Amino acid sequence: MRQFHARNLYVLLFVGASVALVSALVLTKALKGSSPWTWTTTSVKTSSSTFSSPRFFNHTDANRQKEFMDAGNVSNKKKSVRERPRDAELERVEAGLARARALIIAGTINQSSISAPLGEEYYVPQGDIYRNAIAFHRAMSYLIMEKLFKIFIYKEGEVPLFHNGPCKSIYSIEGVFFSLMERDTHFRTLDPDQAHIYFLPFSVVMIIHHLFDPIVRDKDVMKHVVADYVKVISQKYRYWNRSLGADHFMLSCHDWGPRATWYVPQLYYNSIRALCNANTSEHFNPRKDASIPEINLITGETTGLTGGLPLSKRTILAFFAGRLHGRIRPALLHHWKEKDELVQVYETLPEGLSYPDLMKKSKYCICPSGHEVASPRIVEAIYAECVPVLISQHYVLPFSDVLDWGSFSVQVSVDEIPNLKKILLGIPQDRYIRMQERVKQVQRHFVVNNPPKRFDVFHMIIHSIWLRRLNVAV
Repeated sequence: MRQFHARNLYVLLFVGASVALVSALVLTKALKGSSPWTWTTTSVKTSSSTFSSPRFFNHTDANRQKEFMDAGNVSNKKKSVRERPRDAELERVEAGLARARALIIAGTINQSSISAPLGEEYYVPQGDIYRNAIAFHRAMSYLIMEKLFKIFIYKEGEVPLFHNGPCKSIYSIEGVFFSLMERDTHFRTLDPDQAHIYFLPFSVVMIIHHLFDPIVRDKDVMKHVVADYVKVISQKYRYWNRSLGADHFMLSCHDWGPRATWYVPQLYYNSIRALCNANTSEHFNPRKDASIPEINLITGETTGLTGGLPLSKRTILAFFAGRLHGRIRPALLHHWKEKDELVQVYETLPEGLSYPDLMKKSKYCICPSGHEVASPRIVEAIYAECVPVLISQHYVLPFSDVLDWGSFSVQVSVDEIPNLKKILLGIPQDRYIRMQERVKQVQRHFVVNNPPKRFDVFHMIIHSIWLRRLNVAV
């Protein structure tokens, strides 16, 4: 027992030291030299259901962080930062990011209107699906990202556990991103000194698939792979150690994606984690972590997935079909399973009925969380031009620092499930028509293209990572 407590004490001391040190190394510079973020998003709460959005540092956040650091007496740490050896490449990269921050602030203040050029290639974000369309496009850095952002992928690691992922199944966004990123020539740089961020290309899905024994169920296989990989790259390169991982990111759509980062405290606390399982109750931190969408590419095909029926042929009020698991679905099936013609809820579809066809015939598509907060039904609904009905808790929705989910979806709390039909029937027709039109508009941000196209899901994921890199000064 005494040995157990001693081990725990060592772990706590190590984690605490890591967090304190990264605060001194990374955040002090951000507090001194960065302009405050002027675009602040807030949480949207509906009863027991909370849909959170990222909120970037402003003056208040900076002052609170400074108070915390002063209380911890970090004068010695500040001194160690000043005495670090000069890194000319890092100074150049950080200077470029500082200019980007200044441009973003200036553009946010001076939000002149933007006329939309003709042609798909020159799409300009406009409309109510955005929290601030001008800020997203010009001031909130999409154009700056396209011109500036560079990503370095560590070459270490062998297929199938690294540089590789599934391109079919509900985890397909993991494999799609790996594949597109490895072949990218716009954002990817082969020179690590030119990079603003560094990608750790391990696939949680492939680690589980190839190494996890479903009988033994030893999850330490992830610990060995991930911890050993970080050790290798931190010993071979200087980039991890100079920021303690704060300018590095990993990406996973597996339910255990967050767990894979537990075993390396700096990866867990400091690095950007792009996750489908964006659950704040499991320590997803929207200030540094990015929520990505779960997309189920059943066959791996990425074309012909969008489109639905006209409003006149959408005869079903709401539709759901799915297995009974998690904490939310039992309540949904208890109240609505095969009980109503307008609200069609199934655990198993009757023979002869088509899941995609029913989505396309429905006005609203019910998207409850299962075992984890993310659900591929959200993107399936958007593809089918069906207004998503989101039933979740503690879920940070994908791209919610840019997209206004309330403009094209309905958010219902668990407590409101018995009143689901009444809620949906109470939405005026003109409001539904506007929401459905916005679903069509937002499709482009969730579509997988090969090769990628501007503003598609690949670019939106990179943009989410870019915003979080801007929030760190090394």
